[in-house]
Amino acid sequence: MKIARYEVEGRVAYGVMEGESIKEITGNIFEDYGISNTSHPVSGVRLLTPCTPSKVLAVGLNYASHLGGRKAPEEPGIFHKSPSALLDPEGTIILPREASLVEHEGELVVVMKRRAGRVEREKALEYVLGYTCGNDVSCRPWQRNDLQWWRAKASDTFAPLGPIIVTDVDPGNLDIEVRINGVVAQQGNTSNLIFDVPSIISFISQVMTLEPGDVIYTGTPGIPGSTKSGDTVEVEISGVGVLKNSVADEK
Repeated sequence: MKIARYEVEGRVAYGVMEGESIKEITGNIFEDYGISNTSHPVSGVRLLTPCTPSKVLAVGLNYASHLGGRKAPEEPGIFHKSPSALLDPEGTIILPREASLVEHEGELVVVMKRRAGRVEREKALEYVLGYTCGNDVSCRPWQRNDLQWWRAKASDTFAPLGPIIVTDVDPGNLDIEVRINGVVAQQGNTSNLIFDVPSIISFISQVMTLEPGDVIYTGTPGIPGSTKSGDTVEVEISGVGVLKNSVADEK
């Protein structure tokens, strides 16, 4: 199933995407819900981030191809991105005036369905609603030189997310491709994650309770490249979709 969050006629709703139309959902997608007879063409709505998380978590150095010669971590390297950094599909990544060397990081993102505390790895996927595409936008000088990654990873617009949540894919075998202006910049497959999705969820939940709608960026493959004003960044994940965003300098 493909779940979308969208704006239409001045209001926000959730719906199930079927082909080129969206059927509106009644109720809470994280609990009990129904599918109404109200339908909209996809072209007639504005897709939003597919959920509104209380927490945006991410994993660093989670592909061998991204280590750059560094030793593989012994446990997932978790960090925070701020919910205020979230950016809708087709939105514009704004490069702060003070930033330099900003890079893209295409990633599979987990969307939680149920409250999860101290979850066993073997049961972790039972707590997942589905998966979407994410871009862990990162300013490298700030990441290297600041005491914390608060602005390197969580500046406004540095967490593009979407376009939809897909509930019926295997997170352990999905192709990831990032394109800048149509040119392939990153490629990988989630089968090469150092820490797989169940392990990540279990690890986080031992000390931090995950809530419905919370999201986890699972890491990026390969060596990302820089983005500049005027670029178009696409993150495509097989079976999930394409997250597309433009890039512009702050005015």
